Amino acid sequence: MAVYSLPPELIQFYKPHIQYITENAVNPDKRRYAVEGEAEKHYIDLDQYGENALEILPEYWFVAVEKFSEDSLRAKGIGPWSAYLTFQNLTKAFEEKNALAILRLSADLGHYLGDLNVPLHTTENYNGQLTDQIGIHGFWESRIPELLASDFSLWVGKASYVDQPQKEIWKAVKRAHSQVDSVLFFEKKLTEDFAPDQKFSFEERNKQTVRVYSKEFTEAYAAALDQQVERQMKHAIKMIADFWYTAWINAGQPELPNIANMPLEEEVIVPNKRIKVREHGN
Repeated sequence: MAVYSLPPELIQFYKPHIQYITENAVNPDKRRYAVEGEAEKHYIDLDQYGENALEILPEYWFVAVEKFSEDSLRAKGIGPWSAYLTFQNLTKAFEEKNALAILRLSADLGHYLGDLNVPLHTTENYNGQLTDQIGIHGFWESRIPELLASDFSLWVGKASYVDQPQKEIWKAVKRAHSQVDSVLFFEKKLTEDFAPDQKFSFEERNKQTVRVYSKEFTEAYAAALDQQVERQMKHAIKMIADFWYTAWINAGQPELPNIANMPLEEEVIVPNKRIKVREHGN
């Protein structure tokens, strides 16, 4: 969806490879299991910094490291700073007119910005494990879109230039974090009204029977949240388009090569079983 918000100069570059971007947008999640230091790029546990986290956390990485130490920051997640670094790398790729790097980094940046628009990527209670709501992460970000996204209105208009990318990232984090309470509250409240056999159902997937949140419970939850998932998806789409566009502008609006028929290399990611990462649940 972000591709269609771009100006013609960028659409003609991105659109032929929209499938590549879509498929490779999951690579950061694959790297979580293969690359040391990747997992903490997907979130930030603001509540571990206390009630005034957004007031005491520096927007700039090196200032934050000086104040808290890099090890401490990584232990609580470095999503906002990492997303900005990816944005800088994308700008450099535009400057160098490195087509493959542009596509690869665009996919990565889209993933990271998408994560930061998910409320549960901003809290220590990322999967409801602290409030007896295990599975709520996948419920919010996967099950609801799976069942309801076909009815979402996801057109966000044309991409805009972002004057202060770092501040825009933190603004998105603040907006997402402000919704954590409602994400948890309404699931718990609805659970009181649904019997277990109404809250969950079973579906066949990959020749296996799996337990999933029922369609009725999912629809009730989405309604209770007043279309929150759809709104956050739209925020993410607009933000991704804006940041791609801004990277191109900052790089001097280079004329990009026509690679419509060029075969693109896939990133090879080999899981490392020794790396322990957060499991969001289904």
